[in-house]
Amino acid sequence: MATNQMRREAAKRKLAHQQQRRIDAARKRKRTAVIVSAAVVVVVVVAVVLLTLPTGADDPAPTAQAAAAPGTVSCQYPAEANAAKANQPPQTTGISNVGTAEVALGTSAGPISLTLDRAKAPCTVNSFLSLAGQGYFDDTQCHRLTTGEGLKVLQCGDPTAQGTGGPGYTIADEPPTDLAASPSGGGSVTYPRGTVAMAKTAAPNSGGSQFFLVYADSTLPPDYTVFGTIDQAGLATIDTVAAGGTDNSNGEGDGKPVTPVTIQTAKVA
Repeated sequence: MATNQMRREAAKRKLAHQQQRRIDAARKRKRTAVIVSAAVVVVVVVAVVLLTLPTGADDPAPTAQAAAAPGTVSCQYPAEANAAKANQPPQTTGISNVGTAEVALGTSAGPISLTLDRAKAPCTVNSFLSLAGQGYFDDTQCHRLTTGEGLKVLQCGDPTAQGTGGPGYTIADEPPTDLAASPSGGGSVTYPRGTVAMAKTAAPNSGGSQFFLVYADSTLPPDYTVFGTIDQAGLATIDTVAAGGTDNSNGEGDGKPVTPVTIQTAKVA
């Protein structure tokens, strides 16, 4: 017959056995959970890899950037020398090539209002509007006036007033295609009175911020971007300046205007 001591020892062994089974069961559940989690991670990683790896050779090649939306173009403004006056380069995508924009130049000689034509020169107009909106032209002098036969223009847009300054980037040429051939021939064309065009060096695509205002028909090669026109009040202002003459500092009929012209403000309407 079992004694009380024997019964107590048997109960202890049974309890220990039950505890060990519970511990073993818990360990098994934990291992199962870890294995399942690892499997899920592997499945997710495989899915990501399948989404990012190149597909088969029969799939189409990656396409280039989508073409600009109708009524817009993309422009490039390569950086060059330091800017004559601080500014941010204009945006390069989604540039409108339809319609016009108005810019009012308040000058020390009188008002000059410009109508800029996006259809003729969208990238040039975009740059001009960007600079005007940033105050780049404010408090700058028109540094050159020509009065010689065949070239009658007032040139502005250089904050240094030396004829060498620019915005720190260049603009691709957008040469005119609708100007009449010059009677003098030689491949030149007539830039008519009232034209707004970009100044540049002899190198292609070298325009920046300098522009010239044509106050009488002028003969030039068809290399200068035409991007707008001058209103009648503006032409009257320039006529007055031209009547005052030039200081001939660049040669006869070419130099700084005797009547100073400072663009006090350039406001985009």
